[in-house]
This record gives sequence, C-alpha cells and structure tokens, in this order.
Amino acid sequence: MDALFLGRMQFAATTIYHFFFVPLTLGLSIFVAVCQTAYFRSGDEGWKKLTQFWGKLFLINFAMGVVTGIVQEFQFGMNWAEYSRYVGDIFGAPLAVEALLAFFLESTFIGLWVFGWDKLSKRVHLACIWIVAIASNLSAFWILAANSWMQHPVGYVLEKGKPRMDDFFALIGNPTLWVQFPHVFFSGLVTASFFVIGISAWHLLRERPDRALFLKAFKLAGVFAVVSSLLVMLSGHRQGQHTAVTQPMKMAATEALWNTESPAAFSLLTIGNEKERRDVWAIRLPGFLSFLSYNKFSGEVKGINDLQKEYQMKYGPGDYVPPVALTYWSFRAMAGAGVLMFALALLVLWYGLRGRVPGRLLLKILVPALLLPTLATATGWMVTELGRQPWIVFGLLKTADGVSRHVSAGMVGASLLVFVLLYGALMVADVWLLRKYAVLGIEKSR
Repeated sequence: MDALFLGRMQFAATTIYHFFFVPLTLGLSIFVAVCQTAYFRSGDEGWKKLTQFWGKLFLINFAMGVVTGIVQEFQFGMNWAEYSRYVGDIFGAPLAVEALLAFFLESTFIGLWVFGWDKLSKRVHLACIWIVAIASNLSAFWILAANSWMQHPVGYVLEKGKPRMDDFFALIGNPTLWVQFPHVFFSGLVTASFFVIGISAWHLLRERPDRALFLKAFKLAGVFAVVSSLLVMLSGHRQGQHTAVTQPMKMAATEALWNTESPAAFSLLTIGNEKERRDVWAIRLPGFLSFLSYNKFSGEVKGINDLQKEYQMKYGPGDYVPPVALTYWSFRAMAGAGVLMFALALLVLWYGLRGRVPGRLLLKILVPALLLPTLATATGWMVTELGRQPWIVFGLLKTADGVSRHVSAGMVGASLLVFVLLYGALMVADVWLLRKYAVLGIEKSR
C-alpha cells in the first residue's frame, strides 16, 4: 500500500462521509422553507411547529456537513499537491466563488434565521430561510462546476504543459455541469423527502399528541418524493447519455461491455472475468443499452477492449480501464435504490391523496427506507469517480501523477487512521443528536 493507494483511500473515505450530509442539507433546506411559506400564507401554528422541528434537524446536519467539508480543502494541498499545482489556475476559481458567495451567504442568513424568530418580521424571516436554501444549492453548483471540469475539461489553454483558464463562461456553461447539477439537486430533494417520511412514519406508528402534524409532514414529503425521484431518474438518464459521448469508457465499465456492440445489449446481471475482460455468465436485454444511450434501439456503443486500444493510440501506452466490477455494481446499487424509492414514494402519495395513514407494515418499511437515498448518492458518486479512472482530469492528468511527491505511505496512512477514527466519533455524535431530537417529537423538542 503506497502513498497513492492510501491517498485515494483517504480521499474516498472523507468525500463519501462528507457527502452523507450534503444531499440532506440541499433538500431539507427547501423542505423547511416550504413549511415556513405555508405558515406565512396560512398563519397555521402547525406549520410553524413543523418548520422549527425539521429546521432543528437541518441545523444539526448542516453543522456536520461544514465540519467534514473543510477537510477536503486541506487534502488538495497535502496528499494531492501535484494535482493542485497542475489545475490550480482553473480549479481554484469555482471553489473561491463557492466560499465567498454561496457559503458566506448561507452562513450569514442561517444565523439570522435561527435567532430572528421574534426579532424579524415574518416576511423578512421567511426570506432568510429561502436565501439559505438557494445559497446551499448554489454552493453545490460551484462545487460541481469544479468537478465537471475534471470530468470534461473546457475553457482552457495549455501553457508550459499546464492548463490555464481562458473562458470562465465556458467553465460554468460546461455541458457536463448542466446534466450533473440537476441530478444532484433532485437527489437532495429525494434525500430530504425520505428523511421526513422515515421519521414521520416512526411517529405515526405511535399514538402521540403530535401525530396529526407528522401526518401533514408525511403527506407533503410524499409529493416531494414522487416528483423528485421521477426527476432524478430522468436527469440521470440524460447524464448517462452525455457520459456515453464524453466518457465512453465509463459507460462501458458501468455495463461491463467488453466489446463494441451495435445495437448494444443492457446487462441485467453479469458475472465477468475482469482480468481477461470477458463474460463468464450474463443476462442481457438486446438493444436496450443503445436505447438508454440514444433513445433508440439501434446505435453503436463502444466496448472496453476497443476503447483501450483507441486510448493507447491517443494517449500513449497504459491501462485506461477503470475498476469494472466496482463501477458495475455501484451503478446497480444506485439504480436499484432509485427504483425502490420511486415505488415507495408512489405508495406514500397514494395514501396521502386518499387521506389515509398507511398500514403498520408499510410504516415499518419506511423507517429504514430513509437510508436508501444515502446508499444511492454514495454509490452514484462512486460511479462518477471510479468510472473516470485512471484520470483525475480526464484526458489531461492521471491520478497517479496528481499525488504529492513529498508524502510517504506512513504519513498518509497515519492521517487516514486519524480521519477514520475522528469521523467515526463525529458520526456517532451526529446520529445520536439526530435520533435524540427526531424521537422527542414536535412538542418535546421545542
């Protein structure tokens, strides 16, 4: 285990852990803002209580997201110093805008919202939470602008072997960004919806005075869940089509497609020999991968073996095949969780429209189902990042060339151990706090 391997493990561990909190922050900020808007328009104290209850859980999650996000910045200058030297002229711009505009805006107005309940007018106080919600998602936009450039570099020129930005508007107009951001945005709404549904279901299983309020939140979250889960699937489909054009190797790895096919079959289940790059056993739907790629049951999708030869001709000798098994199964975990969430969301909405409380069995299923979006988002990012390998910046810089030359395996291993232990402790604290205030209910947690 050298510094490169340990550095990748450390960045994967800290990034995935941080991303446990990001989608919930993005979506729950909007849900809380909608609840407060309902209170502002109706004057119903029930909506105010819901706003404060879900707002408290939002604040706990927001704080944890901020703490874990700071670590990402340090790693760019430490374990990945060569990467930072190479892309700093471009990568630093969207990160700076995110901090100076989105994060500061979010941090300022979240303070006004927390302490302004009895000090600001209802209209101004409502504006504060909407600014927080907009700024949170604007923050995600700028982070994704940086990541999208790594996936599909645009708006740059090479000077002395390093990229330099020559078109800022190309950076924020990157087609990869505009298929990636909607997918992340709607994923946040799905995460928040199932968070609210799961906690509400737990309370609906019990006879408590605030049961009617949780039923109200349950119904609203059902609407959120159906709309957002459908839009997640549609935006994900669009992102997949874009990937087939800009990163065909990622698409091939996602489907364990070893050889070029026209039309191309979609893998329902494949047991492959990754070393020999062939199927051992597979069930495939003829033509369906072409449909997913081009919206028609015809069209060529390039396979791993042919792309490997093509990339060797273009970029020189080397192995350009990502870890196929991890990419393949990560995609299926993400897609499977997505389909299951959509089915559960339809059931929640059906009961909500009929004004009925679901049966105890469904309520018991919905409680742990609040973890489904976390599974989907974590594995989705694994597909995004693993499928790009061996590139850290696609077509420009390989991951092996981005690691710092001045860190040893021992140094990275020691910091990895510290991060794992520290983040483990933070996770225990976060889950304890969320569970404590979620279980107390609306009246007792005020």
